[in-house]
Amino acid sequence: MTLLSLNNMKTDIGQYAVLHGVTLDIPEGGVFVLLGRNGAGKTTTLRSIMGLWTPTPGSVTFRGADITGLHTADIARKGIAYVPENMGIFGGLTVEENLILATDKGRFDQARLKRIYELFPALEQFWTKQAWSLSGGQKQMLAVARAIIEPRALILIDEPTKGLAPSIVAAMAEAFREISQNATILLVEQNFHFAKSIGRDMAVIDDGLVAHAGTMADFAADTELQERLLSLSA
Repeated sequence: MTLLSLNNMKTDIGQYAVLHGVTLDIPEGGVFVLLGRNGAGKTTTLRSIMGLWTPTPGSVTFRGADITGLHTADIARKGIAYVPENMGIFGGLTVEENLILATDKGRFDQARLKRIYELFPALEQFWTKQAWSLSGGQKQMLAVARAIIEPRALILIDEPTKGLAPSIVAAMAEAFREISQNATILLVEQNFHFAKSIGRDMAVIDDGLVAHAGTMADFAADTELQERLLSLSA
């Protein structure tokens, strides 16, 4: 079943046209990966879905309802979470306070909190520490934990492995596999090894358009296509 549909989505940022007509269907469940060169429009696609920028023209449909032009907070209430590339955590607040801010009613569902502890044990260990004092990997764990502290149908995650140590990347991959059993993840990622290890479906964004879409297994097996669309041989 299709969870999210992007139809001819065009987004301008100031005087610059970034997306030129992105059309894409995101199926429900699993991890869907957006690949592409730097500046291709991947982050703009996520931000347009989340209502931070409004596509004109074009539309975004979530669970059959048009959410184009809605306020970001209203889009979030419909069951979409966003983990930006800069993580968006509050450095002066503790781990606990960061997570409380992401709850709907200002209190934790203990079952979900326990699940987060299981996924990211460091967050329980540093529960009362201010977020600025965490390592880069721990900050990324906190950013993802905020996105799943309430039930969400779709989680948009932008470049989660950037600058992280290999051991943290491996732990993040395992966490994403677990999370995607109960929610759909739309992931922007430059680390192709990481992307192909967890992605079920994929698309390549190139110059503001979808250059290719299909299964990750098929794309990972086609080195010529990878080299042409992503310059992986370089």
